[in-house]
Amino acid sequence: MKHHVTVGVDGSPESRAAARWAAQEAVLRQVPLRLVHAVDWPLDPVFPGLGRQDVDRWGDQALSEAAQELHQRHRNLEITTRCLKARPAAALAAEAADAGLLVLGSRGLGGLVGFVMGSVAMSTVVATDTPVVLVRLADDPYGPGTGSGAEIVVGVDIHEACDRVLAFAFDEAARRDCPLRAVHGWKMPAAYSYVPFFDPDNERDVGRSVTHMVGDMLLPWQHKFPDVNVSRNVFTGSAGEHLVKASQGAGLVVVGRRVRHSPLGAHLGAVAHAVLHHAASPVAVIAHD
Repeated sequence: MKHHVTVGVDGSPESRAAARWAAQEAVLRQVPLRLVHAVDWPLDPVFPGLGRQDVDRWGDQALSEAAQELHQRHRNLEITTRCLKARPAAALAAEAADAGLLVLGSRGLGGLVGFVMGSVAMSTVVATDTPVVLVRLADDPYGPGTGSGAEIVVGVDIHEACDRVLAFAFDEAARRDCPLRAVHGWKMPAAYSYVPFFDPDNERDVGRSVTHMVGDMLLPWQHKFPDVNVSRNVFTGSAGEHLVKASQGAGLVVVGRRVRHSPLGAHLGAVAHAVLHHAASPVAVIAHD
């Protein structure tokens, strides 16, 4: 069965941009699109005096307006809507369970690049194993200056099993017929800073070894997707910083998130956290073991 694309809609400009992005992705995948609006009740005291009927009417209107706009642009796209009375993060995570992709809107940082990750978006990202894409208003596919064929950037971690991350990135690049750039950042062990006579050749040797390891990780996927034009960038330094820089002009940045079943501790790694907050393009977060 072909999985649909699900997108959260709340009537905000950011969610409308996310819905447009999701619609284009659904067309590329040749699957239906589901628009979901979720609101917790009661809203008081956040919105004092606002009745349940008003909330229902507003949610239905947000869904209806989004569906009508998307139908006008994609007349052959199957679009369904769902209005749910539940905590938004929990409802969106539940809706994502049978979806191939969940798309959420996120506020941009004004004149700066990146995202303002609200509690709903952050809670949803870590609550589902379904791939999640965060879209800013600046990423609106119908906006001025929006081009097609921009490269996809994927973060590669040689210390993790990232087959799901690479599978998603290669599949997206093949679907969009665009280049794919693999980025990996590495650092010498901290102990080397205390070695009195450190040989720079050691660092160069490690760099060559890391580059070969990245190439070995990519090789099976290049065989599977021979038409995807792949490049690799291996840097010394923070992987998050390099991915943020690479996001300039990219069509999508793909990062992994290791699934942690313990309720304690961070559920979003440092690299994914940095990219989600500072990338200048849509970001896909792929959960993996």
